[in-house]
Amino acid sequence: MGFSDNPRDEIVRRMFDRIAGRYDLLNRLISFRLDASWRNKAVSAVVRSGREIILDLGTGTGDLTFTAGKSLGDQGKVVGLDFSFKMIQLARAKQQSGKNTKTDFLQASALMPPFQDQVFDAVMTAFVLRNVSDLRLFFVQAFRVLKPGGRMASLDMFPPSNGIFALLFSLYFYRFMPWISGFVARDRQAYQYLSDSVRQFAPPEKVSELLEQCGFEQVTLQRFLFGAVCLHVANKPRRQ
Repeated sequence: MGFSDNPRDEIVRRMFDRIAGRYDLLNRLISFRLDASWRNKAVSAVVRSGREIILDLGTGTGDLTFTAGKSLGDQGKVVGLDFSFKMIQLARAKQQSGKNTKTDFLQASALMPPFQDQVFDAVMTAFVLRNVSDLRLFFVQAFRVLKPGGRMASLDMFPPSNGIFALLFSLYFYRFMPWISGFVARDRQAYQYLSDSVRQFAPPEKVSELLEQCGFEQVTLQRFLFGAVCLHVANKPRRQ
């Protein structure tokens, strides 16, 4: 398996290894349990026939992979990929406990997915973009492994637009969240990084533009929580 030689990627990978054991609990706390409904929307955007072969880039502990697996028929399959060994360990433990049999997990880099061209009907990702050192390469690789006519869905957090909610979000996510998460996970530095990654991230419109620059078409943007969470959906053209 290949991994990026970017020092930032190694720092982020080790951070996710450290917080893996508390990751699911903190996702529920931070999102007020809305993360599950957002994942359902991402899956609904890419699962149409139930026979899809899907790649989940940055699967973490497998929540998005398992959600997709439940929507597939016997011919469907979801491969969850993550560069964190601890995250993949937890995803496989869930798999063995009966979460879903239509899933498989692989430790590898989303910037160098070890797959041939045009093998997946869909690519998904949830809360990953902010942690990628080369977002253009991430989308180029997603485009490469998609079959012509395949679809990509990307769910992530963004700085919300101006207004009262933006102020309340800032107080909660940039100040309170790192403190409570640091207390629960015993790693405030990691959740301070996650908070800062949202604050410093590009607006969702820029992500839409980048998707188009990487060859995708029919790019749509759906906003939740006044834009604090956004779902991008894009298609790979049927004809190249």
